[in-house]
Amino acid sequence: MRTGIVILPEHRWWFAEPRWRAAEEYGFHHAWTYDHLGWRSLVDGPWFGAVPTLTAAAMVTERIRLGTFVASPNFRHPVPFARELLALDDVSDGRFTLGVGAGGDGYDTEVLGEPARTPAVRTARFAEFVELLDELLRKDRTTWRGEHFSAVDARSAPGGVQRPRMPFLVAANGPKAMRVAATFGQGWVTTGPQADDLDEWWRGVAGLAERFTGIERETGRYVDRYLNLDSAPVYSLTSVETFRDAVGRAAELGFTDVVAHWPRHDGVYAGRESVLEEIAADVLPALG
Repeated sequence: MRTGIVILPEHRWWFAEPRWRAAEEYGFHHAWTYDHLGWRSLVDGPWFGAVPTLTAAAMVTERIRLGTFVASPNFRHPVPFARELLALDDVSDGRFTLGVGAGGDGYDTEVLGEPARTPAVRTARFAEFVELLDELLRKDRTTWRGEHFSAVDARSAPGGVQRPRMPFLVAANGPKAMRVAATFGQGWVTTGPQADDLDEWWRGVAGLAERFTGIERETGRYVDRYLNLDSAPVYSLTSVETFRDAVGRAAELGFTDVVAHWPRHDGVYAGRESVLEEIAADVLPALG
């Protein structure tokens, strides 16, 4: 089982840098940050861009994989975004994973003055977003036209360090987005269902994993499976025992990777860094 940690882009770099270094030193396999213009209850607080944050993180780490958790088409167009991704792949020397998702309604679209989109439209835009990014990151020149995005002779020299392109981690809970994950992804990530009860959440995760297995069989592609542990109604770093139990249950359901969030002092993901340190010392070494 591989483990990952999300470090929210809410702190000035002098404060955030030690966390990125520690994520590698603790033995996490991958470290992530959110790609939003503002996020939920933290929208009025400090918030920094994902791409510069990950670029800085790449400069102070050597081995750990880095990624967006997750980028969406809500405020990004594939053509300029592909250039930023190529730079990240280069600076990190091929340690970058692109996490992508459909996004939802909220600040990321409202701040641009755009109308709310239906789930069907968001899914359709997402499918085009991923397909066009796949083309841009594989080819030197791309001309492509869809209903929501287009590219006209877009250049992508010099290409990525990772060939034929960086891996995609595709977030999906619904069947159409899952098909995007099975078609273009090297990994699938789920948040599980909305649930107030922990056991109910795990039953929902099991159902989603079973659904994705069926889609994999249809497409003939099998990819790594990531679970966002902190979409559960209980924060995964509440205690060492809570984290160990969550990892075990994820493994039983066939997940290859789990992702937790760095503890915050209050609000969402509130917890104690001492628990994270205990997990790094006592749990992560046993997971390999």
